[in-house]
Amino acid sequence: MNAPSRILVYGVYGAGKSTLAARLAERLGLPWYPVDDLLWQPGWVEVPVAVQRSRIEEICRRDRWIIDGAYHGWRDVPLTRADLVVGLDYPRWRSFWRLLRRTAGRLVSGEVICNGNRESLRSVLSRDSILVWHVTAFGRARRRMRAWRSDPSGPPVLLFRSPAALDRWLVDLPTGSDS
Repeated sequence: MNAPSRILVYGVYGAGKSTLAARLAERLGLPWYPVDDLLWQPGWVEVPVAVQRSRIEEICRRDRWIIDGAYHGWRDVPLTRADLVVGLDYPRWRSFWRLLRRTAGRLVSGEVICNGNRESLRSVLSRDSILVWHVTAFGRARRRMRAWRSDPSGPPVLLFRSPAALDRWLVDLPTGSDS
């Protein structure tokens, strides 16, 4: 198996998409484009969807990339160019627990995330909280990944139900120098 050169990492909020994308980028020597950096301006101002789409199209025209998400308004773009979709199809409890732990850690540390933004108690307790997003998006994300896997016209889709299964796959994945 040759190592893929255009990878979409997909899953619900908190599943570990960015962590996996970073691991894949290091192992395969591919450039990783964190989606949150493309979607959010300082002050948690969302980039207009048309601009998001343009940014994603520019990245996906390249021969080598990893992106860690696919959202409304441009989800079709990486799907038409990806060599591989890696879906983190973990149980709800696992991804929610990871998200809760990460969010709490960021609240305590004040960690700067995309474009200088920070999570705040106010944002976590709001209607637009990432925790609420997880709850409302979980089923849709899971159905979407499974539909992609069943679609013979799309890229190959690997779904991982546990971090252990993902780790076993990563061990056998050729490195960028093996292809």
